[in-house]
Amino acid sequence: MLKNHLNLNAVRYAAIMVSVMWFGYLLQYIGLFTGCSGAIIPLNPNGLKGIFLSPFLHGSLEHLFGNSVPIFVLIFLLFQFYPFIARKVFFLGWILTGFLVWLLPPIDIYTREFNTVCIIGASGLVYVFAFFIFFSGVFRWNMKLLTVSMVVALYYGSLIWGVMPEELFSNLPEPSRISWQSHLSGAVIGIMMAFIFRKSGEKRVKFIWEFPNYYSEKDDKLWQEYKENHPDDFLELPYKKKEDVWEGLDELRKNR
Repeated sequence: MLKNHLNLNAVRYAAIMVSVMWFGYLLQYIGLFTGCSGAIIPLNPNGLKGIFLSPFLHGSLEHLFGNSVPIFVLIFLLFQFYPFIARKVFFLGWILTGFLVWLLPPIDIYTREFNTVCIIGASGLVYVFAFFIFFSGVFRWNMKLLTVSMVVALYYGSLIWGVMPEELFSNLPEPSRISWQSHLSGAVIGIMMAFIFRKSGEKRVKFIWEFPNYYSEKDDKLWQEYKENHPDDFLELPYKKKEDVWEGLDELRKNR
């Protein structure tokens, strides 16, 4: 029964993505990717390849594990509940978010100076999928998908704070290494795709009771069967007697 409702592709794609992320970290560990190699470097042509490679690279095991769990969960939800557009959302979200990060100027919010930064990690994709799933359920107003949206909001609602620089909320001894630009870009792209694809794929089911005057005696099978099996019950129905305007004429004449 579970197999009939479980989209195996949802598990497969989620597992493949997480596996490649861990393989990428292994390549980093043996020295194949060092420094800014494979990272997004904003406004630098050498950083364009990071659009494709950066989600597979991470700064530490903690960074990798912190992205692996939400990536697996959100990709599973994406392909499980949006199989008709999941691939489009996955690849478009990946490319557009990475490109938007590359376009954002790396300006320090306090000194207003340009800094050369190397952005790696899959957190941008986490924001794409989380914001897409949440807002897609809202825009479609489909009860099943809206329930999924609420689950995402429950577990990942705190992501909203990540779209702003960490320095705004705490006094840090040094600039934060968390890329709020990736988070903001992913959130924007996720919301945009949720709106653009709101009418794609599965349509909202409209139940019969949502239509005005939906009840019809002909649609009531039990009532029809009863009428067919008990015809004697309907020989003399208590109809209202039709009034005869001439019956009270004599009374009117007497009262004059």
